[in-house]
Order: sequence, then C-alpha cells, then structure tokens
Amino acid sequence: MRYKYQALDAHGQQVNGVLTAEAEREAIRQLQRRGLTTLSLASAETGLRSGRKEGKGSGQAKQRDLIIVLQELTTLLESGVSLIEAIEALANSSHPPAITQVFSDIAIQLRHGKTFSVTLKDSPLKLPWYILQLVEAGELTGKIATALRDGVAQMEYEKRVTEEMRNAMIYPTILIFSGIAAVLMIFTVVVPRFANLLQHRQADIPWLAQAVLTTGMFLNTHLEWIIGGAIILIIILAYLVKQPQLRAKFQEVLAKLPILGHWIMEAETARWATIMGTLLENRVPLLRALELANQGIQLPSLFARLSQVTKTVRAGTTLSQALHDNEALTPTGHNLIRAGERAGQLPRMLNSLAKLLEESGRLRMKRFLLFIEPVAILVIGGMIGVIITGVMLAITSINQIKF
Repeated sequence: MRYKYQALDAHGQQVNGVLTAEAEREAIRQLQRRGLTTLSLASAETGLRSGRKEGKGSGQAKQRDLIIVLQELTTLLESGVSLIEAIEALANSSHPPAITQVFSDIAIQLRHGKTFSVTLKDSPLKLPWYILQLVEAGELTGKIATALRDGVAQMEYEKRVTEEMRNAMIYPTILIFSGIAAVLMIFTVVVPRFANLLQHRQADIPWLAQAVLTTGMFLNTHLEWIIGGAIILIIILAYLVKQPQLRAKFQEVLAKLPILGHWIMEAETARWATIMGTLLENRVPLLRALELANQGIQLPSLFARLSQVTKTVRAGTTLSQALHDNEALTPTGHNLIRAGERAGQLPRMLNSLAKLLEESGRLRMKRFLLFIEPVAILVIGGMIGVIITGVMLAITSINQIKF
C-alpha cells in the first residue's frame, strides 16, 4: 500500500512525502531507518480512489505524455533499476495525474504478484496493441527494456507520420477556406448592390452577369439557411468519419487515386514492415507477428492480401514467396524480404524496407502538395475571375440598357 506521511528530520525540519509499504508498521520502520520522526501517516489509496470517482485528476492521458513516461521507464530499466522501483518512481513523478495514478495502481498489483503485461492490459491507459504484445514478449525473453524501447520508437514513428500529414495539409486547407471566404464575400457584399440596381433589367444584360447576380441574391437572401445547412453537413461528415467501416471505405477510395493512393499505400506498408521487424526482433513467432502486424492495417484491400499471406505462410510457404504470390509488396520489398530470409536477417531487412517506404512516402507527399496547391489556386482564382467578369459585364451593360 501507499502511505502519505509527515515527519521531522534530524534538524527538526518537516518532511512530507509518499512511500510504499505492506502495512502501517512497516511504513513507520522505513521512516525510522531514514532518520525521520513520524508526525502523521495516512493511506494514499483512499485518496486515489475517491479522486478517480469524483473526476479529480481523471481524464485520458495524451499520446505525447504516454511516450514521455514510457521513455522514462525504459531509461530507468536500462540503467539497472528494478521494474517495481521504476514504476514507483514514475508514480511519484510530476507527470499528469491520469498517468501517476495508473502507475500507483500498477505498483500495487506488481507487489501482489501480477505480471507487468497483465497490469498494463488492465490499466485505463490507451496504449497501442503492439506495446502490450512487446511487453509480454519482453517478459518471456527477460528484455523488457529493449521491447519497450522498440515499442516507443514505433509510437514516435506513427506520431511523426500523423503530424507530417497534418502539417502538410495546413497550407492547402487555409488556401481553400480563404478562397471560399473571398467568394462568399463577393457574392454577399458586392454582387447584391449591382443586382438591386439592375433588378428590373436583367433581361437586357449578358447571361453570365445574370447568373452571377442571381446567385449572389440567392446567397444573400438565404444566407442563414445555407450556413446552418453547412454546419449540419460538417457535423454529419464528422460523425461518418468516426465510423471505422465508413472511414476504411473512404481510405480505400483515396488509395485508388493517382498520387495520393501511392502515398497512402506506402505509408500503410511501412507501418506493417516496422511492426513486423520490431516483433521479430523481440522473438515473437513469425505467424503471431503476422497476425499482430495485420491488425494495424486500415486499408481493406491491403489487409485482405496480407491475411492471405498469413494463411499461405501457415501452410508452409516462406514469407517472401507468400508476399510475392499475393502481390503484397513492391518488387524492391520482395527482394529485400527474400535476401533477409536467406541471410537470417529478416527483422533488419523489414526495418530497411520500412525506412525506404517512409522516404518514398515523404517524396510523394511533396509531389501531392506541389499538385494540390496550384490546382486549388487555379480553381479558386477561376471562380473569382468568373464572378468579377460577370460583375464587370453587368457594369458595362448599364450604358446599353434603355431606361
């Protein structure tokens, strides 16, 4: 159990802290061995449980916080600190309460004989599935620190890829929304003034000017309904995107596009190769590694091919041959896997393949941005040009209208 204490040191200074002990008497003896005189001692477990019920310090830990705390745990284990001591040190650290409370519970369960992998599975931390599998494999091989280090590296890789994709879309998104805002401003502010001037003479002006003026008046009249409909549409789309099946179908459609499709396929394959290499390095059996790595695949078509690869390997075929027969990788990928099998360096070759695909994905991302930016500029500029042309035609036709 964990106890909060107040004590006096040899100089008469008050000291506060938390310690772990089987019983209250043992906690007092620990303080005495430190040369402290106990003033008060209370169980910290009640406070933790009540705090969780009331929602104080509750909430989900952020992914960045999880990466940092796992890095610290790995460093402590690599430095020779025992697992229980490392867990208790993190429980008393300055990390968010959502993490320290969980590590406090894990320390208690470890002292009651549970394994680290089981306590992690039972904890509320939203860890990737491969972290749990790597920790379990690390316990079997006695290399938990190495397994955690590999798992954290994979978490950092996935976070980096997500951030790169998000950052890559910032400029095109700003460009598109700025263009839409400019078009709406012209339609709702500029166009209605000319539409009111030519309200009874629209038959005498060019058709393009009529279309622009009519559209502007429609938007100006029903602006509230249009904004409300757009908000509802965004909410519906956000809800649909959160549905796993619909999101998978949408990604499958994107994967068939010329440039974006290759980018998505290479990113998925790189994730699969990285996880496979990490699992095999930590002595996870090949078939089990294939089953686990397939869980990280989001594209249905690639998942189907890799599932067939697993079945073929289970039937006795080599991994390289199974991948080749099911066309799951590029020719370069097949050659690397084949060479890794022959040299007994399959995990190393899988990691090399992942790095090649990662670099190729970055190049395709740059090409995609080079393509989407001018297209967005041309489309938005063309729309504004059409509107301005319609307005100018309406202005120049005023002199030709007979009042």
